[in-house]
Amino acid sequence: MPKINVYLPDDLADAVRDSGVPVSAICQRALEQSARRVAAIRAADLDAELELPRFTDRARTAIRLAVEAARADGAPEVGSGHLLRGVLDEGQNLALRVLAALDVDPGRVRAALPAGVEDGGATARFGVDAANALELTVVEATALGHNYVGCEHLLIGLAAEPDGAATTALRSVGLEVRAIRGAVSAALAGYGHLRAQGGEMSTSVIAAALKPLVERIEAIEARLR
Repeated sequence: MPKINVYLPDDLADAVRDSGVPVSAICQRALEQSARRVAAIRAADLDAELELPRFTDRARTAIRLAVEAARADGAPEVGSGHLLRGVLDEGQNLALRVLAALDVDPGRVRAALPAGVEDGGATARFGVDAANALELTVVEATALGHNYVGCEHLLIGLAAEPDGAATTALRSVGLEVRAIRGAVSAALAGYGHLRAQGGEMSTSVIAAALKPLVERIEAIEARLR
């Protein structure tokens, strides 16, 4: 049976060892399910209504805009860069508010994405990087204990996918997956508190919720200089 190495962060590796969970059996089952979902995403008919259970209307709109962007570019596949552009083009989602709260101008992210190609042919399907990003999006939402999938989860999934244009663009403006994941968690925690009190979720409020996280990140970066 072929062997695949799985690399874990130190804290997770310690937790796995301490718990004694059957790593091989769990990984096999999880990978089998993910492989099926990614294959289904890649086989999806882009001209039909995509089956995206649990995705919010804004997330669905972002994905539709991504398909339109790929076709406008003449790209043969929808890439992760198109998905990120779809999030930016949707214009009203929480992912954009998180970027603003982290002092990242969405325009900088857009400028970091690659330009379209000429005469690339008809857009036929999702590319490997886009399909993997969508799978990671669902994984991230589930890990956060959410019963829906929004653009904020899509932003994390795009940053977590290691090889596509989206993660390259996000890294070029100083954003890594851990920082984005922490920022989204903080923003959603603040949003839940505000909703319980009947308040609105403004960018300034998100910034206030993220301030302790940003300060910790800055302190770590200062020590590394």
